[in-house]
Amino acid sequence: MTNKDHNSLDDLKIIDCPRDAMQGIKTFIPTELKIRYINALLKIGFDTLDCGSFVSPKAIPQMRDTGEVLNGLDLSNTSTELLCIIANYRGAKEAVEYPQIRYLGFPFSISETFQLRNTHATREEAFERIREIQDLCLRKNKDLVVYFSMCFGNPYGDLWHPDIIVYWAERFKAIGVKIISLSDTIGMGSPSLIGQVVQTMKGDFNQIEFGLHLHTLQDNWKEKIDTAFSFGCLRYDGAIKGYGGCPMAQNDLIGNMPTEHLLNYFKDKGVNKFKLEYLPEVLEISNEIFL
Repeated sequence: MTNKDHNSLDDLKIIDCPRDAMQGIKTFIPTELKIRYINALLKIGFDTLDCGSFVSPKAIPQMRDTGEVLNGLDLSNTSTELLCIIANYRGAKEAVEYPQIRYLGFPFSISETFQLRNTHATREEAFERIREIQDLCLRKNKDLVVYFSMCFGNPYGDLWHPDIIVYWAERFKAIGVKIISLSDTIGMGSPSLIGQVVQTMKGDFNQIEFGLHLHTLQDNWKEKIDTAFSFGCLRYDGAIKGYGGCPMAQNDLIGNMPTEHLLNYFKDKGVNKFKLEYLPEVLEISNEIFL
């Protein structure tokens, strides 16, 4: 790595995703336990916490108390920003009224089939939703994060090619989206493919901050991060112990990228901005949630 590469570590962002980890648990997690867990995560100093969602309670019942959770958090001594997921304008309108939230995240899919399954909209319909939500974010001083799910392939037989990712990135750039997270929803991305996509995005879209939201097997996570980092990716999502993952994966071994792996990986590269002394407390509380 060059000196310039090393200096760029000042811009490294690690996002922990307790929402992604918790949303698939069928037994309702008590609101107070969620608050205690997220307050513990706040002590570590993550750049962002993906901490809830404003979507239909019928679709994601676990997140029906997101507003209560937000109001119970202690944000008095943290620089960590909060992100919540939305899937339509109604959810976005509700989310922007919470001053605790800095980022709204929208799951856009490179796969038409998955977009229909996930948000009951075609990609074009989802794009129009995002256009309206982006305007709302600008009026309310929030930032929109668009997740490109199924970014490294899909199991539905839908056409996949890097040019499709470029096409949609161009369209989102045109409406002012500044952050796009490349999401490997079902763990299909090989290190070489992840590197190819990251290299293309970083080369063609200097104005956009690109990140990775990876679902992965435990035996090849490091190779994926090595490759992405070598091509300049400095934004990574994870979840404590790798909990969560996509129910579409049909593979119990594929979960989220473990946040501890990311913290230790970048600690070895000289990043010391995270307070790892609070990690044992987080892990202890996580054992109460993820039985």
